[in-house]
Amino acid sequence: MIAIAIDDEPIALEIIKSHASKVPFVELQETFTDAFAAISYLQQHKIDLLFLDIKMPDISGIDFLKSLSNPPMVIFTTAYTEHAVQSFELDAVDYLLKPFSLFRFLKACNKAQELFNLRNQKLETKTEYIFVKDGYEQIKVELSEIIYVEASGNYTQIQLKDKLLSSRITINDLAELLPKSEFIRCHRAFIVPKSKITKFDRSQIWVGEKIIPIGATYGGIQLT
Repeated sequence: MIAIAIDDEPIALEIIKSHASKVPFVELQETFTDAFAAISYLQQHKIDLLFLDIKMPDISGIDFLKSLSNPPMVIFTTAYTEHAVQSFELDAVDYLLKPFSLFRFLKACNKAQELFNLRNQKLETKTEYIFVKDGYEQIKVELSEIIYVEASGNYTQIQLKDKLLSSRITINDLAELLPKSEFIRCHRAFIVPKSKITKFDRSQIWVGEKIIPIGATYGGIQLT
């Protein structure tokens, strides 16, 4: 993992450097006593992990993290306990209280490595398309092209951006092919991609101008 550290105390950065040099899967590329200089670096480099002090003179570590549009994983390093709850609300990997031992530092890095591996695994296994049967052919369907899916008699109709595809696949079988993190089965006859929902209430979903019912046993729509 590529890492940087931000702390207004040079001695604290030297300790992080020393500890990081003993962790084989952490490459500490840069350290900063100036948080604003670090912002420029983060904009120009891909960083996986950030060691971040909280009490700094110009900007707090909490506010610094909030200012980042696409922050890396963060491990807070601080001498104060009062920000622990807030740090975890910001999805911090860990919260190291100074002075922290090499063992405690390694434990935090291991947590970051586990999260890093999990994120990469999800990216590698992300489904972008499926194949569905159309007559004697298997048709490739890009998931991003699906507007909604509707069971219709012996067929399942897949409404795409530019055409309507009818397949003999059952809607139950199709539901098994579609990633549940991206699609909602809102009715026994309908499946909707979360990204295409424009609004919803207790009884129906809008996908653009299309109104789709929510079945009695499919309530509790969750978009996250």
